Amino acid sequence: MAPIEDRPGKPRIGPLFRLSTRNASRVKDKHHKSRFNGHNFGYRRITPRRARISTVFHFPEPNRPPKLDRATLGAKPGPVTASPRQDLHTEPDLIELAPSILSADFAHLADQIELAAAGGGTVIHVDFMDGHFVPNITIGPPVVKSLRKATRLPLDCHLMIENPDQYIADFADAGADWISVHQETCRHLNRTLNLIKSCKCRAGVVINPATPVDTLSEVLDLVDYVLVMSVNPGFGGQKFIPAAVHKIRKLAEIRGDRRYSYRIEVDGGIAMDTVVEVVRAGAEILVAGNAVFGKGDAKANAAALLDAARSANLQRV
Repeated sequence: MAPIEDRPGKPRIGPLFRLSTRNASRVKDKHHKSRFNGHNFGYRRITPRRARISTVFHFPEPNRPPKLDRATLGAKPGPVTASPRQDLHTEPDLIELAPSILSADFAHLADQIELAAAGGGTVIHVDFMDGHFVPNITIGPPVVKSLRKATRLPLDCHLMIENPDQYIADFADAGADWISVHQETCRHLNRTLNLIKSCKCRAGVVINPATPVDTLSEVLDLVDYVLVMSVNPGFGGQKFIPAAVHKIRKLAEIRGDRRYSYRIEVDGGIAMDTVVEVVRAGAEILVAGNAVFGKGDAKANAAALLDAARSANLQRV
């Protein structure tokens, strides 16, 4: 008898398949009922008689979008509830005001924050000083914990302290959303920034007026924001240092050239007479203490400063 593959009119052995509706109708498993339709096909491979094996392939149902009824299509979206800890905005042209509570009335801190927020503040800037890195002592994590109960705005915690790694977890646990550390105090800056991120906070790096931008070249791809000090840290109400403008402009150029995503924050001497210049240079997050809480109504002061900044943003060079 001639081999099966050489018989006239018989298919050769190989990768040939034949539709077998009989076998397909008998297929049963835990996922498919016994049926034959447009999606479940049965195929049988032609093999020698002694080793004939029927192989059935099941093709999954095609993915279809969920059905929407008329009520669903006509329904209006419900209100979006903001989480207590909000994220860092990523739009490069978004100008934000970060009122600094260092200049606020601590006897009415919650009320002061509420007024600044009503005037357009979207971030609350909190300064922490240890009396070693800077010549002043302020507050610690317990105040952050209290602030967290008083506002839903992001808490931008600026650590002007030595050995910040020892306290980062404490600030994160207390409710900090953003944590920034000074380049000048971190021996292992990359490790410190990664520690901040591991605590689920946005990581920022700060440079003093005498520190060049080039010292940050190896971490700019890692940080969420860069804070440029336009005064020497330690006290509020100081005079703006004009050299900060050049740093802001350089950081903006580097970000554009390398396609980084960090935002640029500036702190120190920000007021009606300096805000235009820093915004045109590329600053997007404006820390202001005296200009908001110093004199007059905090809500009106914040609104006026933010309006001036947004107008200057339209003329950015």
